[in-house]
Amino acid sequence: MTKVLGQQLARTLLVAVLLIATGVSVAQAKPANEPEQGPAARLYQQLGAAGLDCARVRHVRDASIERPGAHLTLEDGTIAFTQDVMGKITGAFFEGDGELLVAPPNEAERQSMSLFTGMAILEERFSTAYFRFNDSTATELSPGLRAADDSEEFCERWKGAAASLAQADALRLLLTFSRDLTAPNLGALTSTADPADRFLRARLQGVKLGIFDVVYDAAASEALEVGQARKSSDGTLFYDVWTSFSPVSPGKKQDTASDTATPGPIDVTRISLQTHVKPPTQIEAEATLELQTRRSGDRALLFELSRFIRVNTVERDGRAVEFIHNPSVEGTQLARHGNDVIAVILDRPSVAGQTLSLRFTYQGEVLADAGPGLLYVGARGNWYPNRVPEMADYDLEFYYPPGWTLVATGKPVPVATAANEPKSTEQVSRWISDRQIPVAGFNLGKYKRATARAGNVAVESYGAAVVERNFPTPHPEMADPVTLAPGQSPIDPLPVRAPSPAGNAQLVADAAASAIRYYADRFGPFPYSQLALTQLPGPESQGWPGLIFLSSFAFLTDAERDVLHRNDMSKILERQIPAHETAHQWWGDLVTWRTYRDQWISEALANYSSLMELEDKNPAAFHRALDYYRQQLLRKTDSGRTVGSAGPVTMGGRLASSQSPDAYEPVVYGRGTWLIHMLRMMLRDATAKRTARDARARDELFIKALLNFRNRFEGRAASTQDLLSSFEADLPTALKFEGRSSLDWFEHSWVEGSAIPHISIHSVKLVPKGNMIEAAGVIQQKESPADLVTLVPVYAVVGNSRVLLGQVFADGDETAFHFPAPSGTTRLLLDPERTILDDVR
Repeated sequence: MTKVLGQQLARTLLVAVLLIATGVSVAQAKPANEPEQGPAARLYQQLGAAGLDCARVRHVRDASIERPGAHLTLEDGTIAFTQDVMGKITGAFFEGDGELLVAPPNEAERQSMSLFTGMAILEERFSTAYFRFNDSTATELSPGLRAADDSEEFCERWKGAAASLAQADALRLLLTFSRDLTAPNLGALTSTADPADRFLRARLQGVKLGIFDVVYDAAASEALEVGQARKSSDGTLFYDVWTSFSPVSPGKKQDTASDTATPGPIDVTRISLQTHVKPPTQIEAEATLELQTRRSGDRALLFELSRFIRVNTVERDGRAVEFIHNPSVEGTQLARHGNDVIAVILDRPSVAGQTLSLRFTYQGEVLADAGPGLLYVGARGNWYPNRVPEMADYDLEFYYPPGWTLVATGKPVPVATAANEPKSTEQVSRWISDRQIPVAGFNLGKYKRATARAGNVAVESYGAAVVERNFPTPHPEMADPVTLAPGQSPIDPLPVRAPSPAGNAQLVADAAASAIRYYADRFGPFPYSQLALTQLPGPESQGWPGLIFLSSFAFLTDAERDVLHRNDMSKILERQIPAHETAHQWWGDLVTWRTYRDQWISEALANYSSLMELEDKNPAAFHRALDYYRQQLLRKTDSGRTVGSAGPVTMGGRLASSQSPDAYEPVVYGRGTWLIHMLRMMLRDATAKRTARDARARDELFIKALLNFRNRFEGRAASTQDLLSSFEADLPTALKFEGRSSLDWFEHSWVEGSAIPHISIHSVKLVPKGNMIEAAGVIQQKESPADLVTLVPVYAVVGNSRVLLGQVFADGDETAFHFPAPSGTTRLLLDPERTILDDVR
């Protein structure tokens, strides 16, 4: 589903220290509304205020901190440890000479490291380091510690800096130490912490690279991360992730994040919401989450909620519990999505396999007023407490004023009212999910409705009478002719007619219904009982199960786009918005993604599915769209690199960085779309069905693979490897590199790579042999890694026709080939149908 991103909540908070160090203002996290004197709040405050202990200043020499994937050496200097928090040391500050070594495990991560640091393997000396940890790091350093001569002066110099940095990791440490809380009084922490829960963050002042972070978190999906807060050339602040991976033992194959993701502490199985909507901006709500615990011993559970919402109470099974509202830090991923973190403190430790219920009451602003009768729900972050998207049942009940139309995920059901209940002026509606869904949404507006059908699926489109206030203004010279008003001079600007989405709602409903019929015929039935498409201010759209927020631009006619001087490519892409978002009902809502490295699947499959439908209607527009994505990837940045070189599709949100602020969409959407196209065309060529009359016959294996993928992962999260394995199930011989029934070569070279090679042919020989010709030549790949493998179709030109001779695995710089060719062959062509993402010149 477009624009829905999610990663582990605790990891996101770690960038706070870097942002403090770079001078970015950070709101001081403090308990808000929850019991002030609760044991968790007190522990949280202590963790956030842990300053240096001037009695624990030591000289340190030849001490080291070893973590899988990272080696830190404190060669010579002074270190001060922090004050105890419930009997434990949780941090230290070092000044002196130190060195860090981080060796990323694969080519993609080494290229990422090199992009930001100029080094594939990070070797950096540092002069200061602030450490925060939840384990025995202090004990690890003890062999290298001696008495210090300048302890008071050192402590005085650095205690202010250490105190300001302590807050950033307080919530992460609370996750660990809250396991040992005993209400109502805090005693010394016991040793019941999970031994697998090891956390260390080092903020280093590098000699060459400036201030950056090294984070090891064994509980995260990728245990080691190195990154830096940095501004782009236009002043926008980014958190650049230089490398992130899960270290493995020597000799073991490197796993991906998808394979090593650590399950969270709970499964959310059902969410019930009662929401009072008060246009234009306010809601008051109760959310009841039914949870299933996965492990024992947890006391703190994290949820995301809009930063503009105030939580009033949290209850566990009817009993009030502590909660801590931790404001997000500007520049973090949570902040970019408008969310804070709410830590709910259970009154007793969790027990694996138990069911519990959490009830939140809250209020705030989650709607934006974009114009008369046109609102945007979700403009300010999550409107209900949620974790990363995970499948759950939803029961949504809304109360809202007369005159408004509310549409939500799920199907509407009657609302029961007691006979003696006084009548209310409010409207009430209730929506129940057809099946478990990853997220829920609603939209409210003063809409006109249009309807269509796709088989037994009802399709409804909702458009307001107006576009948003900041919508582009039509050019007067392109306006419709009008009659001059009395006294109006012919040289005055002519009035222009603003677009009215309500008048075009039927076009949108019909386009979505057409897309549903096309997709259902290929990828299986539409997953839900109905689909609603509602107008969304701005250029972006957002998909929810059974509900789509559709950009106002999607409600325009071609004539209205002409008035706005939209170029031809913009017109093509804007027409595809309903089809693209409808495809997300299969790819993104029904089948979700496992980690940020797999999110490209959702966008690539949805986008390519919409282009397949376009191809049936307008093949020229289909190819223009592919060429546009190619051009966007080859576009040069201010630094002279191509946009596509920012990284592979599996970098996900990491692609948007200070080095390449605008790379996410060209890579994830553009390159991702090309990857799916290459798979489709390779299967066509391998089965010699490119010229079949029936389009379904040409794509038999491709459609079979995607249908298999849908059936295997319906209602589940899938990985990149899961997608490729669906294609490997019926892999033609021609696609088996070195005889292996695997697409490992495609994954390594194309999915995990960022190269766009320049492919050419030379040394061509056409030698007659009997009634055939022996055709030979050499395929050359330039501007690409030495181990790039590309499956290249080779054609013979015979008269006015082109004949496919076969496919060649171009492996590395040069690859020789030979084929028998028809008599009359005059020359050879590589990929004349443009099925490979290459740099065509």
